[in-house]
Amino acid sequence: MAAPVVVPRNFRLLEELERGEKGIGDGTVSYGMNDPDDLMLKNWNGTIIGPMHTVHDSRIYSLHIFCGDDYPEKPPTVRFVSRINMGCVNQSTGEVDTRLFPVLKQW
Repeated sequence: MAAPVVVPRNFRLLEELERGEKGIGDGTVSYGMNDPDDLMLKNWNGTIIGPMHTVHDSRIYSLHIFCGDDYPEKPPTVRFVSRINMGCVNQSTGEVDTRLFPVLKQW
């Protein structure tokens, strides 16, 4: 049986940066580099516009995303800079608890 192909970390992050710069979906989510000189592609910013007809309707949420050396084997650390009321977000720090957020829990 052949060994699985492993895409190098920075190649994966460069692909994700390109998608973020082009825009994805309906435009309610955007992301990019926090510092364009960050050669290791670790520190990212994100913005989410709350979905219509929800308690988050038209609210703008800012996030900080940190992709450690073990990314993509382990999920990034996500922290809301904007205050948000969600059960998976620590209200003091804004950090998303990966155990409580389905996308990150099943990473």
